[in-house]
Amino acid sequence: MQDLSDAELVERAQAGEREALTILYDRHHTRIFRYVRARIFDTHLAQDLVGEVFLKMVTHLADYRSIDVPFSAWLYRIAHNHVVNHIGRKENQYQHVPLVMANEINSRNDNPARLVERQLALEEMQQALAKIDETQREVIILRFLLGHSLKEVAAMLDKSVAAVKSQQHRGLLALEVAMK
Repeated sequence: MQDLSDAELVERAQAGEREALTILYDRHHTRIFRYVRARIFDTHLAQDLVGEVFLKMVTHLADYRSIDVPFSAWLYRIAHNHVVNHIGRKENQYQHVPLVMANEINSRNDNPARLVERQLALEEMQQALAKIDETQREVIILRFLLGHSLKEVAAMLDKSVAAVKSQQHRGLLALEVAMK
């Protein structure tokens, strides 16, 4: 069953096959967690929010139709909306996660001096990201931190590819200014 596409797994999950749900969860959990963790400072809170995202996925899976958007984009929309709602409840008083934690790029074998340099650079990037527009930050996180294509980001944010390109371009320019 591991070889099935998301669309086939969704069909089986909609038919009541628990194993299909488990595979969908396993397949998407890490990326959804990284996305949420990149937006929320607290790891435990991020884990709770991801659990709620997957609960919403299960609850609304019967309403999902693969012809509208790919499953991963639908799941990211759920995560995005859930994070935005959570941040709104907190009246936008939250801290951003250090990028090094969200991207998990440090290696135990790295030279300590390189790790410090990398951490300082990532902290500078984090501070600059906090200064740019929320939509631009969202696009930059999805594109460059999480590695999604323009088409995937467009589907996740329910925008056209041209709009995502525009936000990405503006965001990179704003990021450059914020880093100076």
